[in-house]
Amino acid sequence: MPLRRVVVTGLGAVTPLGNTVQDTWTALINGVSGAEMITHFDASKFKTRFACEVKNFDPSGVIDRKAVGRLDLFAQYALVAADQAYIDAGLNPDNFDPDRSGVIWGSGIGGLETFFKEVYNFAKGDGTPRFNPFFIPKMIADIASGHISMRFGFRGPNFTTVSACASSTNAIIDSMFYIRMGKADIMMTGGSEAAVNEPAMGGFNAMHALSERNDSFKTASRPFDVSRDGFVMGEGGCALILEELEHALKRGATIYAEIVGGGASADAHHITAPHPEGLGALNVMKAALEDAGMQPEDLDYINVHGTSTPLGDIAETKAILGVFGDHAYKMNISSTKSMTGHLLGAAGALEAMASLLAVKHDIVPPTINQENLDPELDSKLNFTFNKAQKRTVRAALSNTFGFGGHNASVIFRKYPA
Repeated sequence: MPLRRVVVTGLGAVTPLGNTVQDTWTALINGVSGAEMITHFDASKFKTRFACEVKNFDPSGVIDRKAVGRLDLFAQYALVAADQAYIDAGLNPDNFDPDRSGVIWGSGIGGLETFFKEVYNFAKGDGTPRFNPFFIPKMIADIASGHISMRFGFRGPNFTTVSACASSTNAIIDSMFYIRMGKADIMMTGGSEAAVNEPAMGGFNAMHALSERNDSFKTASRPFDVSRDGFVMGEGGCALILEELEHALKRGATIYAEIVGGGASADAHHITAPHPEGLGALNVMKAALEDAGMQPEDLDYINVHGTSTPLGDIAETKAILGVFGDHAYKMNISSTKSMTGHLLGAAGALEAMASLLAVKHDIVPPTINQENLDPELDSKLNFTFNKAQKRTVRAALSNTFGFGGHNASVIFRKYPA
């Protein structure tokens, strides 16, 4: 059976840099930091008191006011981003088959804030169970994909992927496979996360995973810098409409890029630390290239996982050199987490969007906050430090790696090539 080609025809974004795709993209190419002091809760006693929060979020244009209280924030981000993507793709009930249209979403944690609040209130009581009847359906990670399907009437494949910070990249890859194999014509995919709250910030602080640079939070996310001290928490949601090429052309859809390959691997090494030689990262990039039928020389840009952690940045760079060899010096590499923070399960969707827009517009967003390159890294690599660079971007690869050793990579190529 010949594999069908898959393209991206719609985008939606609610991010720390803006509540639309255009606002987010403009901020990315201008090197804007989304970090601010935390407003979602009183963080005065926490080691880290800043994060990349979504600002001025108002779901009322998409979600009924009564329904907002029945949705965890991660699901609200999902619905608003999905609504933008649906509109951007020019979809309406007359131009797609709902039985061949599905939703695969990604979230690393799901409704953590809902879980925390409900259990906190129970713990303060006398043991009498007084739980909100919406507690469980607000909390479960799969509920975002369910709500999206109900909003748009998509009756095709529907589920949520959970692979920590690789979650939404896995969702995108699975969506591509369903269309490739003829199981669907349209898939709404992406991811959302809402983890700027007490248990997430406290938990990651306890692991020493977060930056504690409270006095200079704007520059705290500094991938590849010798003084990096951990990632900056982010939140938000990003949605992509994937569509079979002929289906998109038939209805006259605007095509952003073609999604041509995806790969997945495991480090099989440690619950949180990457393989020291980047073995899983190396394997996943090789798998994505093989799936795309491409050579390393066909790529011009890698949006790295690049979390600004001491171990992760080094391991990923070793893997890039292992896969791309001398061609690595001809590519651009950048970490948009330097601006957005780390959106955990939604990171892959946001970074996939950044990658495909780099392909479409021939400009690579920067890695900001660079002062002194870690001497363990190869200074001949082009990390796109501090300022966006214009260049032809024929194809781009986006990496996401998650706790548990999960690795996922996806490749976008210009359309038409």
